[in-house]
Amino acid sequence: MTVEGRPGWRPGVQLGGIEATSVAAPGRAAPAHGVRVVLDLRPIQDPQRAPLTAIYLEQLLGALDAERLQGESFSFLLAADQDDPTARWPNLDVVGRRLLPPTRLLRSGALTVDPIVLRGATLGAGWRAERGGAGGTVYHAAAGALPIASGIPIVAAVLDLAPWAMPEAYQRGTAARFGQRIRARLLRDAAAVLVPGTATSADARRLLHVRKARVRVVPLAPRPEFSPAAAAGARREADRLGLGERYAVYAGRYDARQDLPTLLEALARLAREPAPAGVAAPRTPGDAAGGRLEWPPRVCLIGASPDDRAALSRVAKRAGVADAMAYAPQLPADRLAALVAGARLLVQPARSDSTGLAALEAIAAGVPVVASAVDALPEVVGAAGILVEPEDAGRLATALAAAWADDDLHAQLVEAALERRPGMRTWGDVARDTRTVWADVARHAPLL
Repeated sequence: MTVEGRPGWRPGVQLGGIEATSVAAPGRAAPAHGVRVVLDLRPIQDPQRAPLTAIYLEQLLGALDAERLQGESFSFLLAADQDDPTARWPNLDVVGRRLLPPTRLLRSGALTVDPIVLRGATLGAGWRAERGGAGGTVYHAAAGALPIASGIPIVAAVLDLAPWAMPEAYQRGTAARFGQRIRARLLRDAAAVLVPGTATSADARRLLHVRKARVRVVPLAPRPEFSPAAAAGARREADRLGLGERYAVYAGRYDARQDLPTLLEALARLAREPAPAGVAAPRTPGDAAGGRLEWPPRVCLIGASPDDRAALSRVAKRAGVADAMAYAPQLPADRLAALVAGARLLVQPARSDSTGLAALEAIAAGVPVVASAVDALPEVVGAAGILVEPEDAGRLATALAAAWADDDLHAQLVEAALERRPGMRTWGDVARDTRTVWADVARHAPLL
């Protein structure tokens, strides 16, 4: 898509192949038999610490549970002080559950301790796996930690490269630097490294020096709740939050990976400008009487903790845009999908985003995206949104104003999003591709 005469932003570049990419060679059949999989489920037990990893593991296990494979079995690693979530997947053959100490209490020190703890927990995990029909054993790593010298092939799903792309934010202390170096070394030694797209593949090779032959592209999928049909519940969710007919949503994290200061500055710039033609500013905050729309754009920040909300509220007040901000708690997937599906747009300012999952799910719901042109986001957004240079408040403001007020442009972006929907991958596709990698690298695990 090209729109002339709108300086300060550039439309997304369509890379339509992302939905169809597969690790399997043309004509290659899916594995007929499964393997023994050792899997750390601690992110699901404590999703606030690693929300993206929790979503990934829940969706992957749900898809594996829905399409059971002969010979496949699982040995789960669980935090001893958290509830066991494994009853959610009754069709999985769970042959072991091993309880781990609460290493998260060590903070950065856990990066160093976890590889040793996980090594001990994986010893013997592949015992007699072949007697159950398994073609070997693998350790599937999606959480931050990987076992050291376990003797089991590691398949590592890389969902976040911020610790290495932004060392100034994530490697400040000695423990953090040492722990991230260990992680990088273990990732380089992994039998296979799964990445969600070509941009993340290039970043993994550049930042971690992973061998090209070991990188496998396994694109992610939106959660099934995210579809245009979810908009049927949008008004109910918007009314609960006091949102008007037109609102934007932000569904990222509240840390250095994202760029909320630039978003607030962009909104402040728009607040100082007159409302575009056809969009009149309300006389009083929250007043949209007479069919008038709020100006500047109203942004609903989803999933902010009380501390995040308090900090953001103070900054927004100093910037003069407190009335442009709304806040939503962590929501179940169906309610979140409804809120997103009813939005005018998703805004995703970022400094590092290796998956672009929030943008992908918005597009699956038929909602355009305004995002920073970093990492995976250009590949994910394509023609269904507007990409701006990171940390450029002026260009972000221009893009927000265009998507908010220009109905013709907005309709083009919505059409591009809806055109993507039929070809999008499902989590069943992700599970099948992942099984192919497991079958490729699995081997019989040593007893000791």
